[in-house]
Amino acid sequence: MPPILRRYQQYLRLERGFSDNTLAAYQKDLDKLLTFLDAEGIDYHQVTTDQLQTFVASLMDIGITTRSIARILAGVRSFYKFLYLEREIETDPCELLESPARGGKLPDVLTIEEIDSIIAAIDMSKAEGQRDRAIIETLYSCGLRVSELCNLRLSDLFLDEGFIRVHGKGKKERLVPISQSAIDELRLWFASRDGIAIRPGHEDMVFVSFRRGTALSRITIFHIVKTLCEAAGIRSTVSPHTFRHSFATHLLEGGANLRVIQEMLGHEEIGTTEIYMHVNRQHLRQEILLHHPRNIDN
Repeated sequence: MPPILRRYQQYLRLERGFSDNTLAAYQKDLDKLLTFLDAEGIDYHQVTTDQLQTFVASLMDIGITTRSIARILAGVRSFYKFLYLEREIETDPCELLESPARGGKLPDVLTIEEIDSIIAAIDMSKAEGQRDRAIIETLYSCGLRVSELCNLRLSDLFLDEGFIRVHGKGKKERLVPISQSAIDELRLWFASRDGIAIRPGHEDMVFVSFRRGTALSRITIFHIVKTLCEAAGIRSTVSPHTFRHSFATHLLEGGANLRVIQEMLGHEEIGTTEIYMHVNRQHLRQEILLHHPRNIDN
């Protein structure tokens, strides 16, 4: 254990008076952040508020509840407060860090028009333009988690059959239909991808960096989405996960069975999928008013 972490544990035990169980819980939650930062190549001394917000979004992406995320962030804030007090960092990146809203409220759902405007905002004169079009189309048309998108491999694509194989949580695999528009954008992207010097070990990855020749990280995907939404003039908070929510909501509005949506999203429990019902109540009310026999004029 690095000396700074030993000092932090002593701080929690001696100055905060934490019990062994509380100490272990704080360390476990901090480990989640440190593992995330290590995977992204980020020094915890140099982390920014935006990167911490990406960490929060990654927790939501794997299905951790808002209550659990709030607990995890309590540990993260405590750690950075300690680093600031110890003058290990000049500013506390947690000062402006937002916690996810409680109460089961879903993030904003994009309309189809907003998704089209995001795609239209992509600068196709840039080398990465076609890649980014394929990313947005695949995120939305397949309802993928950002981690599933980053881990998508060429060997997972069955485009002639109209399916992709997704490696979800707990190493569970599922087959997901993919739209023709996403297939078209992927095939156009492959023409550009063939000219990239891809590093060993990344040859099978679908989405790679032009500059590094390696698979794109989650932070890069978050940055792409944020930049495109700003270019499209969308002011609501949008992350890669917003496309997943939009996918599920639009399926429900289109009349898809909740069990089908559960399979598409890779939810283990139907209760997780049922959270989409509340965002669709106004649509359901309109459908009832339109089609229920008591509301139809004779």
